Amino acid sequence: MKIKILGSGAGGGLPQWNCNCANCTHARDGTGDITPRTQSSIAISEDGIDWILINASPDLLAQLRAHPELQPDRSIRDTGIAAVLLIDAQIDHVTGLLMLRERSTALPIYACAPVLADLSSGLPLMPLLEHYCGVEQHAITLDEPFVIAPLNGIRFTAIPIDSKAPPYSPRRTEAAPGDNIALLIENEATGARAFYAPGLASASDAVRQAMCSAQLVLVDGTFWTATEMIDLGLSTKHAGDMGHLAQCGHDGQPGMVQLLDSLPTATRKVLIHINNTNPILDPHSAEYAVLRIRGIDVACDGMHFQV
Repeated sequence: MKIKILGSGAGGGLPQWNCNCANCTHARDGTGDITPRTQSSIAISEDGIDWILINASPDLLAQLRAHPELQPDRSIRDTGIAAVLLIDAQIDHVTGLLMLRERSTALPIYACAPVLADLSSGLPLMPLLEHYCGVEQHAITLDEPFVIAPLNGIRFTAIPIDSKAPPYSPRRTEAAPGDNIALLIENEATGARAFYAPGLASASDAVRQAMCSAQLVLVDGTFWTATEMIDLGLSTKHAGDMGHLAQCGHDGQPGMVQLLDSLPTATRKVLIHINNTNPILDPHSAEYAVLRIRGIDVACDGMHFQV
């Protein structure tokens, strides 16, 4: 099972178009060693030809150009994207669907029912795409394994998680089960597993169990501290208010670093969906050093894994 990180940044990417924080400034002018990042998405394949896209970011076209292996040439019009699986209906995870409108056949989209509902009403991408390529909507059932053809040897399980519905959703203040999911992804031939959760506000027993069972964990790396955006004067919201568990603990509660420390030693631990303000983006920072000592990687675009 092949896993590629197409985009490792949070909403806005790095540099964010309207931000002059230290990380964005260095990424924009090329000073220091801060690497630009596009907005979060991964792709999964068995054979390196047919791929399942997990989320479709606004940067999708740039990501596809950076990964030509996702563009096979079996015919004059072709694509390696067999289907798209959405973990939520956030704008930075779904607007790339519009970039796939030139597809010559209907686009298979897998998501939980609340996500499909939001994308049919509040942000009506489904009816819009019907006027172009057409859509095959597949509603995911929580906690029940499923496969997506033609990747018949890879099994996905959607695990409900505590996070936020999009600001445009009628469930913004009270998310429903399925508004946000993590994915447990299993290679049926070997039994090897990967866990993917770019947005995670807390870890339920089911989430902890799934993380402990996985050889590769790609998990929410949005903020270093719970008050990061407040301290920089960029927001009045804590990380948890935006649906993210910060790497550092807050008010006596453990953070993402402590959660990852509790996993088996052999687990490959990777922080993904990293906000442009997070100091771990600077490989010379003290925060980055804390992660490296613990064996925690900071994702960048183009990383790939064999699971």
